[in-house]
Amino acid sequence: MMDIQILLVVLLFIAALFYIGRMIYRAASPKSGGCASNCKCGVDFSTINPDKK
Repeated sequence: MMDIQILLVVLLFIAALFYIGRMIYRAASPKSGGCASNCKCGVDFSTINPDKK
């Protein structure tokens, strides 16, 4: 009975390590497809006049 409990604890620990590692990997990996989530790529800068003070 004790061996099954140890096995379950070890499996849960490995699953938790995998989950945390996957979260860190996804946060650190570069985003595919142009802009990141906080990028302002959709802003239209054509109406801004840089010479105007």
